[in-house]
Amino acid sequence: MQWKVWLVTGLMLAGGIASAQAAVKAPMRFAGIAAFYDTNYKGRTASGEHYDPSKFTAAHKTLPFGTRLRVTDTRTKRSVVVVINDRGPFTKGRVIDLSLAAAKELRMTQRGLIKVTATEEPAAPFKTAAEPAAR
Repeated sequence: MQWKVWLVTGLMLAGGIASAQAAVKAPMRFAGIAAFYDTNYKGRTASGEHYDPSKFTAAHKTLPFGTRLRVTDTRTKRSVVVVINDRGPFTKGRVIDLSLAAAKELRMTQRGLIKVTATEEPAAPFKTAAEPAAR
C-alpha cells in the first residue's frame, strides 16, 4: 500500500515539473522581408500614438503592442531593438515595417527591402523617476 502512495506522489511531482516547464514560453522568432515607413509619412499608429520617425518602432500584423523585437539584417548582421506600436505590413510577402530610425540604423534606406530575422526580447526593466540614475 505504501508503494502506491509513493507512486502517486512521484507521478504528481513529475506532472507538476513537466507542466511548469511547458509554461516557460520560448521567445517568438520569425524571418522574412522587412520594409520601412515612407520618409514623408505623418500620422497615427494603430496603437493611437503619433508616428515618430526618430523612435525605434515597428508594425507587425499580430504581435501585441509593446512587444520588443531584435530585428537583424541577415546579410550585414546589423541589428536593432524595436517596439511594436502599429499594424502591418499589408503587402504580401513582408513580415515587418520598420520606423525610419530603425531603417537608418540597419542601413537599409538605400536598399528598400531586406531579409531579416526577428526575435522577441525580454521586457525592459521598469524604472520610476524616484530611482537614482546609474553612474
